[in-house]
Amino acid sequence: MLLRRLTAGAAVAALSVLAAPAHAEGADTPPPGRITVDVVGVNGSGCPQGTASVSAASDNTAFTVTYSDYLAQAGAGSGGTDFRKNCQLALRIHVPQGFTYAIARADYRGFAHLQRGAYGQERANYYFQGMAQTARTTHQFSGPYSDNWQASDQTEYADLVWAPCGEERNLNVNSELRVYAGTSNPQALSFMSMDSTDGSVSTVYHFEWKECPAA
Repeated sequence: MLLRRLTAGAAVAALSVLAAPAHAEGADTPPPGRITVDVVGVNGSGCPQGTASVSAASDNTAFTVTYSDYLAQAGAGSGGTDFRKNCQLALRIHVPQGFTYAIARADYRGFAHLQRGAYGQERANYYFQGMAQTARTTHQFSGPYSDNWQASDQTEYADLVWAPCGEERNLNVNSELRVYAGTSNPQALSFMSMDSTDGSVSTVYHFEWKECPAA
């Protein structure tokens, strides 16, 4: 499945991106009724139990994942495994009968403080249970940098992978943060988080919808 990397930049400019759902021209509008998203599995050093929550948008265009303890760091005071944190969420998405969905775009957001010479990476992919994984994309941020960060992955409509009609399969959402000290002062701390200093939205997954064929 082909993913197109979008521009990464400060989250101040990205707030409008987070608010706008991705829809291909001519695509079906969101279905009526109410979708729900349940977390059925959590695994990874970036999302200890109780630190990740999921909520669906009231207009059925997207769902949001919020993390409260997802931070990778390198440099002063860091342990040997602190440079890499990851999280895998298994989500059960209940949709109105007769409809199916795909993930059209994912917007990731957080805060980074990177010393000169250090750099951080955000990586992510997602796939349906029992189906092939999407390509894992990597967004890199280089120091000196101390600000919110934002990155987006978008899938062309022709390359969308749809949930099988009439079946309930988990959507597995994988993400990873890495921070490397590089040539920075080893006594100086660099870090990157998958949340923000003001506690606002961190990750948004935008739906694309279509009706299932008649039985």
